[in-house]
Amino acid sequence: MSPTAFHEPADLADACALLAANPWGAKAISGGTAIVLMLRNGLIAPESFISLARIGGLRGIAVEDGVLRIGAGTTLAEVAASPAIREHAPSVASACELVGNPRVRNVATIGGNLAEADYASDPPATLASVGARCAVTGTAGRRTVEVIDLITGFYETVLEPDELITHVEIPLPAGPRGAVYLKYRTRSSEDRACVGVAARVDFRDGAVGDLDVVVAAVASTLQRVPDPLAAARGRRLEPPVIREVARGYADAIDPMDDARGSAGYRRKMIEVFVRRALEQVAGQQRGSGGGARG
Repeated sequence: MSPTAFHEPADLADACALLAANPWGAKAISGGTAIVLMLRNGLIAPESFISLARIGGLRGIAVEDGVLRIGAGTTLAEVAASPAIREHAPSVASACELVGNPRVRNVATIGGNLAEADYASDPPATLASVGARCAVTGTAGRRTVEVIDLITGFYETVLEPDELITHVEIPLPAGPRGAVYLKYRTRSSEDRACVGVAARVDFRDGAVGDLDVVVAAVASTLQRVPDPLAAARGRRLEPPVIREVARGYADAIDPMDDARGSAGYRRKMIEVFVRRALEQVAGQQRGSGGGARG
């Protein structure tokens, strides 16, 4: 096999052009944590790497015009520690803090984490639950992709081979919000989730104005169940409503079997952790006199 080429473009246009020139043989690399594992296991054999390290503007966190903006090259450790993230989207900070271990979080990036499309990763579900969207650039121009729509299957996304995520945007809530991410592991403390649940509620006059619950690690894509969410809107987030939503999710999701848990076990844990997540959100509302930022 010929040696793998390594390119370090200085801007996005050059990076996208290099990817377009070899759509199935070139791989973009940022932190590289996932790609290294895939290489070691013989899962990929790229002809070239396109490093994003020299491209400006891909790193940093800012609040602008009611939107929390996270550069795709920002590491998970930086997201977890950011005062802006902790203030405006603490559930996102919590999820990033749960990925792998400090060595991984100090290198892995938020854009790379999303583009990898790992079904059991923690940040995608939490970002989806708070309405996050990805800004994407390719040779055909720019577009926006909702995080909930980004992942289409195991390690598959809607991104074209020449497209890159440049940043993630989280719309800030106009009023009280509660949000949480719960990760349930069945093996080691550094393992990926058996079930991950991200819950977010925007409160209006003490009742549920809008809510979202996104479940990860149980199927090839993020799981959202619209009917129980719709039934909870306009009602107070009290135990009967919470139980209805949890049961609705357990009944609707068809979980997979793997080494972390059987389908039947996962279904039970979906109900348990959706309930616990919403109970914690309700506790945030009570503790803050109307709702906390999530």
